[in-house]
Amino acid sequence: VSPVLWRKVRAGLSAGRVQSVATRLVVERERERMAFVAANYWDVEGDFTPAGEADLFTARLTSVDGQRVATGRDFADDGTLTNAKAAHLDRARAEGIAAAVRAADVSVVSVAEKPYTRRPSAPFTTSTLQQEASRKLRLSSKNAMRVAQRLYENGYITYMRTDSTTLSESALTAARQQARDLYGADYVPDAPRRYATKAKGAQEAHEAIRPAGDRFRTPAQVAGELRGEDFALYELIWKRTIASQMADAKGSTATVKLGATLDREAPADEVEFTASGTVITFRGFLAAYEEGRDELQSKRKRDIAEEERRLPILGVGAALRVVRAEAEGHDTSPPPRYTEATLVKAMEELRIGRPSTYAATIGTIQDRGYVSNRGNALVPSWLAFAVTRLLEEHFTHLVDYAFTAKMEDGLDALTAGEDNRVQRLT
Repeated sequence: VSPVLWRKVRAGLSAGRVQSVATRLVVERERERMAFVAANYWDVEGDFTPAGEADLFTARLTSVDGQRVATGRDFADDGTLTNAKAAHLDRARAEGIAAAVRAADVSVVSVAEKPYTRRPSAPFTTSTLQQEASRKLRLSSKNAMRVAQRLYENGYITYMRTDSTTLSESALTAARQQARDLYGADYVPDAPRRYATKAKGAQEAHEAIRPAGDRFRTPAQVAGELRGEDFALYELIWKRTIASQMADAKGSTATVKLGATLDREAPADEVEFTASGTVITFRGFLAAYEEGRDELQSKRKRDIAEEERRLPILGVGAALRVVRAEAEGHDTSPPPRYTEATLVKAMEELRIGRPSTYAATIGTIQDRGYVSNRGNALVPSWLAFAVTRLLEEHFTHLVDYAFTAKMEDGLDALTAGEDNRVQRLT
């Protein structure tokens, strides 16, 4: 296929069963962004406090006259409202409601509380290490693997090309003992945590990526030997490994609903606000490590980072004073461009390539001029659009997302002796 690109597009280009599909992913996301039509919607946010108290908390308008208030998730990519039962507020109605709420009597109509539990993530595989190194250390996939290779060659970590989340018995013992020594016995569960590899066809000849040896060296112990990116990546691997064998984080989440009846001149009769808060009573593995999050610009909702937020103690029927009520306008956002971290995650989910190929694939599509970086985002060039369209129209099966996964299945079947190699090759 590459010679076709040389003749029809430009000399020096290349096609491949992994790189071409990875490029297509980035191009298709850009097509979605180009076709996207923003929708405008409004809501109301208010600050409330129990009468005579200073415990201020924020709640958002969630219901108007029994109808749920539309949010970004209720709009399609073409800007149309997909949920006919949702109340789509415009500026005039939202501002009218905000003004009426400031003069209304507001009280608590319900309080619900439920336990909060959060489990630690599995130890690193090649793909999850690349994703987390991108999020937390701003390392490209290529650089993350280069640093990991150096750490492995110098005896600091185990082999870094693996899609296994398994730890050896000696590693489990080392991680649990170190967590117990550093944080206390309460932070270590009674039995070791064992993680199942989710990827179909995973090659588990190696352990998960972890600090080397039967006794792990802490970051403080290697600080005199490692510098810069080497130290930062070792510390990340160490934290993730230790946290994977620690206890769950526990707490409680409270949801409070506030109700108000508005005056006759208001554009609504009954409104309801909702506030939620989470209190973590036992940090567990969070004492050692917290997984990073991709900075998504969600097209359907405004994402609010999960954080610990305490609500005042409120009872049903409690009267509240309105400190602030303001209308807010929002525009839905297009799907976010891929970053190296999210592209690796998508490739893994679609089973495109192997862990050892991710960094090389992303490096190749950048070197060929198909994709460039704008901040952390991967932006396709017009060359990528041209090549992808040619392949889609004339080599459809080669850039089908299932093609690579099916080929990997075939190769695995050959390896296991379940298929005939001559028939497969012919």
